[in-house]
Amino acid sequence: MQTLKERFTQNMNRHGGLEWAEIEARLESDASKLWSLSEMEKTGGEPDVIGFDEEKDVFLFCDCSAETPKDRRSFCYDRAALESRKKNKPIDNAKDRAASMGVELLTEEQYRRLQTLGEFDLKTSSWVQTPAEVRDRGGALFCDRRFGRVFLYHNGAESYYAARGFRGFLEV
Repeated sequence: MQTLKERFTQNMNRHGGLEWAEIEARLESDASKLWSLSEMEKTGGEPDVIGFDEEKDVFLFCDCSAETPKDRRSFCYDRAALESRKKNKPIDNAKDRAASMGVELLTEEQYRRLQTLGEFDLKTSSWVQTPAEVRDRGGALFCDRRFGRVFLYHNGAESYYAARGFRGFLEV
């Protein structure tokens, strides 16, 4: 909790107008969310509050590490992609690992919003939620920031690279 509070205080540009006391009270009332944030932290994500959704009445947390979290790289997109590889399989897949942590992959829109709060993934890239019509054809989507712009790309869902991982998103 102390790490989250310090990060919140040091990065007020990510969540202007929000008060830590309210966030802390919400976290203390839901141990499962605090556990998920701990998992994000343990794997290098540096989670922080990036907003509040008034309609849903939830605080929005996201991995805010400068690069894709180091302990969540070299994963293919999902279980079907992992199972399709006959050799040189990665150790895991992004969708299942995110679910095991109690978080979701960012959508393209969430990823682009994160990039308005700072410059992330200048050397790495992050899988993002992929529409069924792309996934059904064997593809998956990922994003990064290069040349001062945010890019959305596609790749085979079974691909994995040392510099590609995923960022987690959590509503509290």
